[in-house]
Amino acid sequence: MLISHEDIPQVSQAFMNDTHKEEVELINTIFEHILAYDGSEESAETIDKLYTQWIEHTVNHFQKEEIKMQEMHFPPYLAHKGEHDRALQEMRDLFSHWQQQRDIKALKTYFIETLPAWLQTHISTMDTVTARFFATGQSPCGGGVC
Repeated sequence: MLISHEDIPQVSQAFMNDTHKEEVELINTIFEHILAYDGSEESAETIDKLYTQWIEHTVNHFQKEEIKMQEMHFPPYLAHKGEHDRALQEMRDLFSHWQQQRDIKALKTYFIETLPAWLQTHISTMDTVTARFFATGQSPCGGGVC
């Protein structure tokens, strides 16, 4: 297991926690297949299928948060959305590289070195503040514009 559920901070919104749990399960499943990759086309296609599901899940995950941020006029919406866009593009770029090169080392490096740290940081900072705003309506900007 790459990421345990205990490694992921809880935020004040159940729908966000549930989505993060689903995300971790997908990530761990993909990582198991990365570790088991044997160079065969069947093994590569399994990773392709799972990675595609992960991208689709992540798009839906980010869209749910972004729609709620817009509905509630969350002041730092653009910063949070920008980080979503950046992370999603990084996932897509890596997947494209994987599909073209079948570079399992690049996948391992991303999943081990980049992804867990990003997920921990994003949830403990941006998602925590966003969830608190969803719960209270209080701006993380102290009444000012972010």
